[in-house]
Amino acid sequence: MSQQSLTLPATGPGSGAGSAKARRIRRVLELAGAAAIAGTYVFLVLTQPADIANGPASFSALVALGGFFLGAVLLIAAALPVLPTSTLVLMPVALVLNVVLGQLMGSTGLPFYFDAIGTVLIAVLAGPAAGAATGALSSIVWSFFNPTVLPFAAGAALIGFLAGLAARSGLFRRFYLAPVAGFVTGILAGVVSAPIAAFVFGGTAGLGTGALVSAFRAMGDTLLAAITKQALVSDPMDKAIVFAIAAMLVYALPRRTTVQFPFVRRFRVLAGTAPETPEA
Repeated sequence: MSQQSLTLPATGPGSGAGSAKARRIRRVLELAGAAAIAGTYVFLVLTQPADIANGPASFSALVALGGFFLGAVLLIAAALPVLPTSTLVLMPVALVLNVVLGQLMGSTGLPFYFDAIGTVLIAVLAGPAAGAATGALSSIVWSFFNPTVLPFAAGAALIGFLAGLAARSGLFRRFYLAPVAGFVTGILAGVVSAPIAAFVFGGTAGLGTGALVSAFRAMGDTLLAAITKQALVSDPMDKAIVFAIAAMLVYALPRRTTVQFPFVRRFRVLAGTAPETPEA
């Protein structure tokens, strides 16, 4: 038996108009959530707050926490009416997976992150809004253990959003296309994260990524140029691997589990999934 979403579908003569109104409300919430995250990102780039690494005790960290959390809540509210209850159970697991793997990879000498596997997993199953919310929430939760992660919440949200778009476009129906989508996502995410790393922190915290930045700096690049080059080397490869791992995890789930997600059924996200007729 498929699992019910968190709201019941409208029935009766006015159900068509009600569905259209509900879709408009979800769209407004999605746009408002994206605006809150983007606005917070712009604030951090323009103000370049050096005290944000001090955690919630600093004003800039409180602004960032508030902005990113508001954006994540609005995105979840937008996705909530079409999410099965199992998504809310899966999201905390995805958050923990992101934080644990990201923290472990940050202490190695490899120029990778692996901190978005849970985000991409949610995005493939539940769509761009849920993926973006998971990415932002991961950075928020992680920031209580590592405050330097918080400013990168916008990039994490972008990864979830793009992963959801890739899934909706059918790029997860064939396994070999998932890493391609991840590679392109990594380029865009790297461009977004580079100004934060350069202007807010003056570099990257990871051992492997920091070594790449130092190498480019030794060749005469400016700090921003060196970090951007490092991001364009590390991020596409990292996201290609992350998307491939997420695809393997999704296809490893029982079919009866994946078809519980309306997003998977409606857009035929996975191979062998029968399309569902969109709401009128």
